[in-house]
Formats: sequence, C-alpha cells, structure tokens
Amino acid sequence: MSRRLDPHPAGPDDTAGQLGLPTELAPVRAKILIVDDDQRNLLAASEILADPETDLILANSPEEALRRALREDFALILLDVQMPRMDGYEVAALIRSRSRTSRVPILFLTAHNKDDIHIFRGYSAGAVDYVFKPIQPLVLKSKVDVFVDLYRKTEEIKRNATAEKRLLLENLRVRGEKLEAEQALRRREEHQAAVLRGLPIALYTSPIGVADRRLDFTNDSIARITGFSRETFATSGLWSSRLEADDRERVSAALRAVLETGEVALEYRWRNADGLERHILDQISVNRDESGTAVELFGMWFDVTERKELELNLQHASKLEAVGRLTGGIAHDFNNMLSIVIGNLDLVKGALLGNEKAHRRIERAIEGAHRCAELTSRLLAFSRRSPLQPKALTFANFIPGLIKLLARTLGERITISADLEAGLPEVCVDHAQFEAALINLAVNARDAMPDGGTLDIRIRRRDPTGPEGVEDVRFVEITVADSGTGMSPDVLARVFEPFFTTKEVGKGTGLGLSMVYGFVQQSGGTIVVDSTPHQGTRFLVTMPVLAEGSPRSEECAAGATNEPPNPMNGAGRAVLVVEDDVDVRSTVVSTLEALAFEVLSAHDASEALRVLRREANICLVFSDVNMPGTMNGIELGHIIRQQWPHMQILLASGYLREGQDANDFPLLQKPFRADDLIDNLRDLLGNARG
Repeated sequence: MSRRLDPHPAGPDDTAGQLGLPTELAPVRAKILIVDDDQRNLLAASEILADPETDLILANSPEEALRRALREDFALILLDVQMPRMDGYEVAALIRSRSRTSRVPILFLTAHNKDDIHIFRGYSAGAVDYVFKPIQPLVLKSKVDVFVDLYRKTEEIKRNATAEKRLLLENLRVRGEKLEAEQALRRREEHQAAVLRGLPIALYTSPIGVADRRLDFTNDSIARITGFSRETFATSGLWSSRLEADDRERVSAALRAVLETGEVALEYRWRNADGLERHILDQISVNRDESGTAVELFGMWFDVTERKELELNLQHASKLEAVGRLTGGIAHDFNNMLSIVIGNLDLVKGALLGNEKAHRRIERAIEGAHRCAELTSRLLAFSRRSPLQPKALTFANFIPGLIKLLARTLGERITISADLEAGLPEVCVDHAQFEAALINLAVNARDAMPDGGTLDIRIRRRDPTGPEGVEDVRFVEITVADSGTGMSPDVLARVFEPFFTTKEVGKGTGLGLSMVYGFVQQSGGTIVVDSTPHQGTRFLVTMPVLAEGSPRSEECAAGATNEPPNPMNGAGRAVLVVEDDVDVRSTVVSTLEALAFEVLSAHDASEALRVLRREANICLVFSDVNMPGTMNGIELGHIIRQQWPHMQILLASGYLREGQDANDFPLLQKPFRADDLIDNLRDLLGNARG
C-alpha cells in the first residue's frame, strides 16, 4: 500500500502557467519517500514533514518502495530498518545499485540496532544519516529540510544550466542563419563551379566559320581532360592538328552543316598532350543574337574513353558468351556421338578376346575418339565451361612430352631449355588444362621474341618457410622465362586483366593470360610476373604439392591408379537408364546387360519417374544431365533422393550448362569408357556378387 500526501494540490491560482510565468520559474517541488511497515509511523512522519511545497509518498512495504523509486525522482528516502521479508539494509543496497536512484540520500529510521556495528552497516549500505525512534519532530524536520533544500538548489542549478544552454543554442542558430544568408550566393557559385570541375566536361565557345576551330573561351576542365592549357587552345591549329586523320573529313562536314541544323553531336578520336588517343563526344550548338543571327558556337567536350572501353569489353564478353553457347551445344552432341563410338568399340573389344590384331585396332580407334574428346574439352575450356578433372601429375613423365610439343609449336628460332630438379613431388592438376596454360605462356613468350630468343622452363620444389613446429604447405615452382622485349610497368599492371591485349586487332583476344590466371587460382596455386623492357619476362607459377592423406590426394587417387578393375556382376539387380539419345541409350543398355544387370530405360525424366513408381527393385538410376522436357538429370536426381532415399544415382554429361551444379551426385564425363562406367558402378553398388 502506498499513498501520496499533497496538502495543497495545484489549482487555478497556483500553476506557473496560469500566473503568466514561464515554466522554468515555477518553484521546485520536492518528493520524499517514507517507507515503514507500521502505518502509525507513516502517519506520524507525514504529520511532522507536511509542507505545501513538498510531496510525501508513503510506502508500507519494501516492494512498494522499490517500485516507486524506479518510477519517480525523490529528494530524500526515509527508510525503516526493521521490516518483514526484506530489511532496510537490503532495500538501501538495491536502491544504490540502480543508476536512477544511486545518488538519492537515504535516512534510516530505527528503534533498534543502535550499536556501532549496526550503524556502520547502515552507512555501508548507503545511508547518509540515522534518526532514532521515538522520533524527535524537530530533529527529523531539521535533517529533512537540509536535504530538501539541497535538492531544490541542485534542481535550480540544473534549470539555470538548461536555460543558459537553450539561450546559447538559440544565439548560435541566429548567428548561423545570418552567416548562411551572407554566404548563399557564394555557395551557389562555388557549387556550380565544383560540378563543372568534377565532371569530365569542358565548356568552350568558338567563332563561326573558322576552319581550325580556335577556342575563344574554355573553362579549367579543358586542361585536366586534354593536358593543354586554356591559352594554348586560343591559338589556331591545335584542335585540327590533334584530330585523328580518319575522322577529319566526317567531322569537318558536320561542322560546315551546323549552321543549318542548329546543333550537332560529334564523336571522334583526339590525341592529348601525353600522346594518348582519347574518345571525345563533342556536343555543339549555335548561339544567336536577338535578331536570330548566328554569332558563335557553344560546345561541351565529354571524355568518353572509358565508356568506349566498356562497350568494347562488353562486345568481347558477348562474343565469348556466344562462343560458349556454340561450343557447349557442339560438345553435347559431339560427346554423345563419341559415347556411341567408344561404347560400341568397348563392346566389340570384349567380344574379340583372343584376336590380338583386331584388339589393337580397336584400341587405336578408341584412342582416336578420346583425342576428339580432348579437342571438345579444349573448346569448353576456352569458354570457361569445362569442369576441372584433377589427377596426380609426375613432372618427370610430363615435361619431356611438353618440350617436344613446344618445339614443334614455337619454331626453330626459339631455343627451349628445361631444368627439372631431381625427385620432384607430384601435384594434383587437370593435365590438359595445365598443359594448355604452359603452352599459352610459351606462345606469349614467342610473340615477345619476333627475332628469336631463349625460352627457359625451370621447375623446383619450395619447402615450408614457416616457424619451426608449424606445419606449412609445400609447393612446386614452375618458372617460364623469355629473353624477349619485356613489358612496361603500365602493361605489367594489367597483364592478367580479361580482354587486355597489346597485340593488333585480330591477333589476340586478351583472354589467354586471364584464363591461365583463373586456372592456377582454381587449382590452389598462384601466378606472378615480373618484366623489364628490353630484358625479358618471367612468369612464376606455384602449385601445392600433393600431400598424402589430404582430400586432394584422395581425389587424385582414383585417376592415378593403374590396377586392373575387379570383375562386376550385376545379376539380380536392376538399373534404370535415362537418356534422350536413342543410340547412346542403346549403347549404355548393352554395356550394362553385358554385366548381367536387368536394364530398364526411359527417354526423359518424366518417363523415368513413371518407371520408378511402377518398378520396386531398381537399385540405381543412370541419367544424362541435359535432356528435353521441363526437368534435367540433376533435378531428377534430387526428386529421387527425396522419394527413394536408398536408391543410388549416377549422372553423365558432356557439357554442363551455366548454373547447373552437379556436385551433389557422382558425375561421369562423356564420352566415357566401359571401364569408367564399371568403376562408378562398383563404387556405388559394391563389388561383384558370387
């Protein structure tokens, strides 16, 4: 229970507002919280402390006292020490622990615990004074008046500080508005000038009918854009002398016709003071006097070189995308045909056991088909749509063949030297892509040595250099250095940028080194280059060593093994083949039937789902990725996993379209050998059944 005692409630004649005074001049009212579990003590204290300018808040329990202390501000708290459930010391400690009430004075009221130990405990809990019961009215009144007076003076100081701050802020606001008004015109002019300076625009005026286009007036931006001062443009002959010769006739004809058209927008190439050619958009309009007579030309120069470069890069990107789509379609169809050829050759090879001559011819035919597949893979690599197939690579076996290939490719005027450190560890890379990357570096080196030179390929191991006891990754360093013309710092800084090339139009796409950079990064390595004009260029490629027990070693192990496959017997097990190409489907079905599997087939995903709902004993679904209809093989695989979670899924594809992610499933690259299919079946279904 709590009660509020206000002997003189505010009325119409008491409020500061109704007296016509500002709110801050109203007298400060003080609140006193009196806490005692004895109602008689509360009434006695309230009678003693009654005052017209003081509000007395009475609380007969610790809980009520704490609730009021959290909601209201008090000048003083009178707190009984002996109360049920929670004594005054605990209540005082809680009041002191809260930031809102930590500084409110607490006056203990007690009839007991008058010894020094309890008094010391009270002061430790946060009391500022003690009043012993029975209460002496004069003593209590005097002590309370001291704290109330201190509270009122403190509040008055706060009010004065607030008023002074408000007055200061108002003064600052007025002075600020005055300063703003004084500077408005100047800011407007500066803003206009800043906009013109920040834009790649130069304003100018030019006389009419002057063939060499002398510029009478230009703003400061003309020097930033062209490198020539404003005064230089006022002389005759500068503009026309820097104009690209191929654009001169077209621009001159447009300038002669501007008086009739009234305005014209010209785009031409103009050579700046630094000798670099820039693309300029020149928008010209005719200024006329009040009679309509043309008096001068007004123009704006825009440097649009970066926009032209972006347009050119976009054209390159569009061409690359078109090539990617074209090669993707070719790869899909071509790999399907190669799958038919290789699959049927594998079947014929199995039927001709004992005929060594026919067996050798079939192997040569299969090798030829695989070389065709490698050509398709190169097309996909150019369009960046070929997934990497990393395998363990031994440099001692790989480099000699590469050197022979480079000797035929680079010609007789290039001397090739190779230096391999003994005992080089293996790396895990896509062999075809790694070979293509080194060939690309070698061809670039050849182009930098038009009169012949030396190409050095050096391969070394790089041991860990970290602190002792800290395990670090080991690398193999491949250095490709030439004695060619070298590169300037500007060219060197952009050498790996897509579409950047220093070769003539039609002799380079600007994609080669960016593709090498992307392949090395994707393979977990690094590539850096240093070059000096007229002293040659050196590319340094680092590839991580294939560590035993690492995920990459397990990934490469499947491609590196030479052990003959275990026999596969599919008797008693059913496989569903999903393939839209009839001949490819027939070849796969024949291969699986030769392994004693019961084989069912479907030409698309929809038919495959109908077969799966009808047949209950299918253990594996072998599906092409790209098929006609609304569902591809990856989507079919996800549906099968949801509805038949124990069924195995094997996908096959010669080309993954952009956005297709088959990482959740085993993927067999077309064209594939029968042994590749058997290896995947063995991994998914287990070894042969007896």
